[in-house]
Formats: sequence, C-alpha cells, structure tokens
Amino acid sequence: MKVFETAIAGVKILEPKLFGDARGYFFESWNQAKFAEVGINVDFVQDNESFSTYGVLRGLHYQMPPYTQAKLVRVIDGIVLDVVVDIRKNSPTFGKSVSVELSGENKRQLFAPRGMAHGFAVLSPTATFAYKCDNIYAPSHERSIRFDDPELDIDWRISPKDYLLSKKDHEGVPFKKAEYLSEEGV
Repeated sequence: MKVFETAIAGVKILEPKLFGDARGYFFESWNQAKFAEVGINVDFVQDNESFSTYGVLRGLHYQMPPYTQAKLVRVIDGIVLDVVVDIRKNSPTFGKSVSVELSGENKRQLFAPRGMAHGFAVLSPTATFAYKCDNIYAPSHERSIRFDDPELDIDWRISPKDYLLSKKDHEGVPFKKAEYLSEEGV
C-alpha cells in the first residue's frame, strides 16, 4: 500500500496494492495491522454506503463529542471529489482543506481522523461511496458547515447549477459560526 501524507496532519491518501489477472482484481480495503503500521490506529464500528448521481454534493458534515468520527472513505464505482476541512480550533491547519479524486478505477482511499468536516461531490453519472467510521452515527450531535462558504473556497469541480443538495446541506452554517472541536478532535 502506498501512503500519501497531506497538508493536514493525520489526513492520509492510501493507494492499495491491487492483485489482478484475467478474472478481475483483489485488494485489501482494510487490514488493521497494516494500517496501524502507517499510523492509522482505529477501531471501526460502522460501515456505510451511499449511491448518488451526478451533481450530488454531500457535506460538510461532522459530529460533536462524544460522537466525533474518524473515517476511511472510498468509491466502489464512479468518481467523486472528496473533501475534508480541519475544524480543530487549535490546529495549525485549522480551516484548511484537502481534496482528492476517489474513483472505482483508482481505488484510492482517504483517511480522515477525528476533527475533520467531510463532504464529497459526484463527478460521474453515478457513484457508490463506502466508508468506515470509528464511532456510531448520532443525529443529535451531527453538524453541517456550508459547502460553499467563501472563507473555505472549495472548488467542487461541478457547476453550481448542477448541485443536488439535501435540506440539511442547504441549511449548513457558515464556517465562522460553526462549532469547532479541540485539537484532538474530541
């Protein structure tokens, strides 16, 4: 597995080793021992999957303590632009973002430690998105930051006329009014 560090401490892009032949391919999307070797020491408790069409933009979501979550995300089929924003108020990269294209073809994964707001935009006609979380989903502790906040200046790589948003994402708060987390993301 190749590991690419990013501009935000703890956020990693992972490229698994593929084993392929005429029958298809195989790769390990999660191996606790191998991920621990590259500094990802988490106990995942929940797996999620979503299916979306072109223009769907989900985010920027996160949960408040005690339900903060680290996530390992990947795309099974299609292409998305995946984005994390550091919301740890004492972090040197507070308010900074990392974006990566994840696809069924490149098999890349993104690991986001606790303390990140997360979102993605679907760039292909459809996409199946999968992710592991190290804490349960707690709707009462979920928060949403405006995906189009000018202070964050995220290029989602789709035209605003094509955005497909949930009510929750339409109603996200500006970054300056968001609830932030401690440096550890808890």
